[in-house]
Amino acid sequence: MKKVVNACLGGRNFTLEEDAYERLGRYLDHFRARLTVPESQKAEVMEEIEGRIAELFSQEVGGSGRVVTLEMVEKVAATLGMPDGGRDENATYTYAPSSANRKLYRDPDEKKVAGVCSGLALYLDVDVTLIRVLMLVAFLCGSAGFWIYVIFWIAVPLADTPAKKCELRGLAPTAENMSRFTTYRQ
Repeated sequence: MKKVVNACLGGRNFTLEEDAYERLGRYLDHFRARLTVPESQKAEVMEEIEGRIAELFSQEVGGSGRVVTLEMVEKVAATLGMPDGGRDENATYTYAPSSANRKLYRDPDEKKVAGVCSGLALYLDVDVTLIRVLMLVAFLCGSAGFWIYVIFWIAVPLADTPAKKCELRGLAPTAENMSRFTTYRQ
């Protein structure tokens, strides 16, 4: 019989085995120590990583109320890695990252109006200028271009987190990749 601990991670409640809880704590402490962002921004980055861990745990346990095990924590820690791309010394699980699928989001980093064209360009892996010219031509040929843009603006979500920005570019949402898109100022 194992002890379990209830914990809130990324705004979601999880039940973890006691050894899994301790391992997750060590991982998060180690992750925080290896962050290269200013001290004032560490809380924001840690909030993002906890949210990503919560997403991965939710995928593993689903809505069944299963307990998060040490193996699940090891898998998540190996999946996310460390912010500097290094290896976690406490890791016992090895993870071979798979190629991430691209997902369509509006790109807030390269936007001119709403990020629709830059998001489509990243999703389709073409130059953003080509997409913008095609939208302009569609707009000038009639009102179809305007309505297409408005529909995309409404229907396509904004890539407002580092994990979504990774998915938009077809990168695996690991800690190293997500650190490219953290919003801190030096």
